[in-house]
Amino acid sequence: MAATTFPAPVIVAKRTLAQMLAIHAKEAKYELINKTRIPIYAISTVVFPLMFYVLFGIVLPGGKDRPETATYLLATMGCFGIMAVALFGFGVSLAIERGQGWLQMKRASPMPVSAYFLAKLFAAVVFSTVIMLLLLAVGMAFGGVRLPFATAAKLVGILVAGSIPFSAMGLAIGYFAKPNSAPALVNLIYLPMSFCSGLWIPLFMLPHGLRVLAHFLPPFHLAQLALSTVGMERDPTPAWGHVEALAAFTLICLGLAAWGYRRDEGKTYG
Repeated sequence: MAATTFPAPVIVAKRTLAQMLAIHAKEAKYELINKTRIPIYAISTVVFPLMFYVLFGIVLPGGKDRPETATYLLATMGCFGIMAVALFGFGVSLAIERGQGWLQMKRASPMPVSAYFLAKLFAAVVFSTVIMLLLLAVGMAFGGVRLPFATAAKLVGILVAGSIPFSAMGLAIGYFAKPNSAPALVNLIYLPMSFCSGLWIPLFMLPHGLRVLAHFLPPFHLAQLALSTVGMERDPTPAWGHVEALAAFTLICLGLAAWGYRRDEGKTYG
């Protein structure tokens, strides 16, 4: 007598809002702990922009030019710093975790996938905030930077929010880069992009061709929003134009990341 078989029921975990928040909070906590325990990430992302700022914004300028230069580079080096945090925190980290199978294990667990990505975004926001507060402290203490509290808070808020487009860019890179090549690929993209956007040297000092190219690069638009906060924007494009450019860039990167995500899902589960 043939045995009758029935398909196993699919059990979908139903969680309350409080349980979902607790899961996301715990994942964010351990992602932040993980990042702080990786010296090459924690030190390089914080120390490099601070070191460049001290060198180009405080040590090299002299006399009456120092406060103006230090204020200008506070905005642009802040942009440079949050780019590194987002691109390495998402792009390199995601590529390595994909290669190690850690992401596949996370997907097999009952944890919602949103917790994984929001935890990385949370870590990027925390590190970005730390970088901006350190740059502000150094600029005010040694560079002659004088900003009202409201202006300083707005500058920090704009640049920390600016980590979102570059987190999306890192997400796209992480889904297509190999683990071993991801660090080199990120450096190959973000260092030239930073220079051509006028983050290291004021844009008006660059050749005409680079000044034109800068308008197509996302760091330029974020830097201009930051510079407008401290009254040093030189580009005539209105603020909403820069916001639209960053929003479009974010959507494009998220689209590429979604494509990479579906590609990985197809390879893993058929």
